[in-house]
Amino acid sequence: MFRNYFKIAWRNLWRSKGFTVINILGLTIGITCTILILLWVQNELTYDKFQKNYNNIYQVIANRDFNNQVFTDRNMALPLADALEKNLSQIKHAVVTTHRQQNLLAYNNNKIKKEGYYVSDHFFDIFSWHFVKGNAAALKDPNSIILTEDAAKAFFGDADPINKLLTIDNSQSVKVAAVVKQAPDNSTFQFDWIMPFNYNDPGTKASMNEWVNSSWNVFIQAVPGADTALLNKDITKIKRSHGHDEISSYFVFPMSRWHLYSDFENGKNTGGMIEYVRLFSIIAVIILLIACINFMNLSTARSEKRAKEVGIRKTLGSNRKQLISQFYCESFILTLIAFVLAIIAVVLLLPSFNLMVDKHLSLNIMQPSFWITAFSIVLLTAFVAGNYPALYLSSFNPVKVLKGTIISGKKTILPRHILVVSQFVISILLISATIIVYQQIQHTKDRDMGYNPNGLVMIPSTPDVDKNFTVIKQQLLASGIISSVTRTSSPITEVWWNTGAPDYDGKPANTNIIMGGLATDVDFAKTMNVKLLQGHDFTGTPSDSTSMMLNKAAVDAMKLKNPVGMQMRYGKTYTVIGVTDNVIMTSPFEPAYPMLMVYDGSSSGMATMRIKSGVPAQKAITLLEVVFKKYNPSVPFEYQFVDQEFQKKFITEELIGKLTNIFSVLAIFICCLGLAGLASFTIEKRFREIGVRKVLGASVQQLLVLISKEFLKLVVIAFIIAAPLTYWLMNNWLHNYNYRITIHLWLFAVVGVAMLILTLIVVSLNTIKAAITNPVKSLRTE
Repeated sequence: MFRNYFKIAWRNLWRSKGFTVINILGLTIGITCTILILLWVQNELTYDKFQKNYNNIYQVIANRDFNNQVFTDRNMALPLADALEKNLSQIKHAVVTTHRQQNLLAYNNNKIKKEGYYVSDHFFDIFSWHFVKGNAAALKDPNSIILTEDAAKAFFGDADPINKLLTIDNSQSVKVAAVVKQAPDNSTFQFDWIMPFNYNDPGTKASMNEWVNSSWNVFIQAVPGADTALLNKDITKIKRSHGHDEISSYFVFPMSRWHLYSDFENGKNTGGMIEYVRLFSIIAVIILLIACINFMNLSTARSEKRAKEVGIRKTLGSNRKQLISQFYCESFILTLIAFVLAIIAVVLLLPSFNLMVDKHLSLNIMQPSFWITAFSIVLLTAFVAGNYPALYLSSFNPVKVLKGTIISGKKTILPRHILVVSQFVISILLISATIIVYQQIQHTKDRDMGYNPNGLVMIPSTPDVDKNFTVIKQQLLASGIISSVTRTSSPITEVWWNTGAPDYDGKPANTNIIMGGLATDVDFAKTMNVKLLQGHDFTGTPSDSTSMMLNKAAVDAMKLKNPVGMQMRYGKTYTVIGVTDNVIMTSPFEPAYPMLMVYDGSSSGMATMRIKSGVPAQKAITLLEVVFKKYNPSVPFEYQFVDQEFQKKFITEELIGKLTNIFSVLAIFICCLGLAGLASFTIEKRFREIGVRKVLGASVQQLLVLISKEFLKLVVIAFIIAAPLTYWLMNNWLHNYNYRITIHLWLFAVVGVAMLILTLIVVSLNTIKAAITNPVKSLRTE
């Protein structure tokens, strides 16, 4: 029986080649998009799940209440981990790590900058890494280093790296004690090397007794079933017992939420990447659904052609169940062919897709999970696509069919129209959403950042750069290529130093404000092109050592009316000498960060140079390379353009925009495929009517209007539904941003007109052929 189903299904599909091609193409695109999105979604959802202690790993985080504005901070005091492990029975292990940092590693003349972490003893007890050579005991030796396979290969090739010596930052020699596998893409920890804390180092010893300065990450492995609410209370109690920290409350944040729920607002976890995972999961379903709707529409549009077949089958004894199975079989064959083509398309497209999303996704066809997913997609798609046609076509009355009295009226047309309207609603929503996402990104990019990033070049400082900074600056300025030079403790594109506001006379009681801190050399405002609203920049005079500048956001937050000349107590007493305009250093989507700036004539972090207007960038880089190699010969020359670094803040939004663009275009293409097929069947059905109208004098234009108006009416209905729905959805999305656009009604008008024109083009291309055909051909059999 099943063999017979497949044989008949294949014959029907082969006979209706146009129907088959349109449906296979639509389903292939739909399944291809779905597989690509599912691969990306799976990668996001499985972040860190390779860790064996995944369900019991937490990061310790603080909510710090500054002036009734809660700031969520991951920076912890160095001795906290040790105190937690010793005093709390619910904690099995606790470790402290630095933030990921970049260091220059050298082996002979091979010098490469690599990123990694300094960690405490129990790092490998909590986190799972596969050791290729050596073991976790490597952390016992403060002069050892653990490399990843890729890093080891970069330095030693295929030779055994164990016990070989590397030099760090041209100062410290360390021994390679172990090699671990590279961290997978979906790991929070991405590194080339791991090194143990050196507790014998004087600086580390001092920090182990420092409970105020918070610059480290603390992670814990809790016992299974730990009471996290009690843990939060105990950690807060321990931290407060070691210092004045009444404004902070501490809590443990589970590893399962690190990646997908990383955003906090006013102390509350508000989401994060999970929003985009949900968005693209919905888009995957939508695209596949549009392809299925095409199948339903085209199948029901062909109903009159299949009616006699159904009537004869029922007369010869076929029951409805058998007919339904027959039509499901056709749907299954189409879906299976489309799935095979989709797998080929995914294999071909995956390298480009990986490049776009910056991942290493792959199809693991040897895994049982792949075949379970594949079988589920084929069955579900075949069922959804074939469900309505199977139930509808199998319901025909054989007597009416064979008498030729069956008429497809509203019962046939209405569901088909509903499906077409649904397709248009989705298409209008996707187009409008794509435009709004693009406008929001451009709006933020066009935001006044408070400085001019064009022509700014940053070069990381080193001890040699700091020692020779004065002569480097003189040579650069004398070249006529560089207009000004300064250096800061952090890049202008980041805030590395968070602090509370300084004390001052008249400061309201219980007022706490979180601010960013920046140590700078002279010519900060001049080099960055930061506008000075009051006072002046640092000048390099002895008085600068007790001078401070504030930005406008800090002045507003501190409610200062005339800040210039005020005394600020911040470790020592400073005098405010200037107020700068706000500079956007953190997220461009957020309000400007309050900043204080103090002078440091030996500030080490980043040297920044402004290229003179009109000077080619390459010419300036050539000069910088010559000068820095001369005075900093032991470190490879590296530079960053500030405008390019700032653009990296838009990576996630731009990726979402690109993916939305691509999938929107594909969804609209599938929609147009179905529309073209539906128009073709509609015209075929009305072929004789068109002939009669031509004989009676109807023009080609009149016939185009006649056929097109039915579809254009559906677009108008879809627009009426889609416009308010899109406005509501996208307005809610925009509320995630403090700095956002206003959605204008003209946008929906443009999208609506564009969809009308697209529909008219697709329908007209199918109508013109029938409209210009000689009416004798369609009427000669009458």
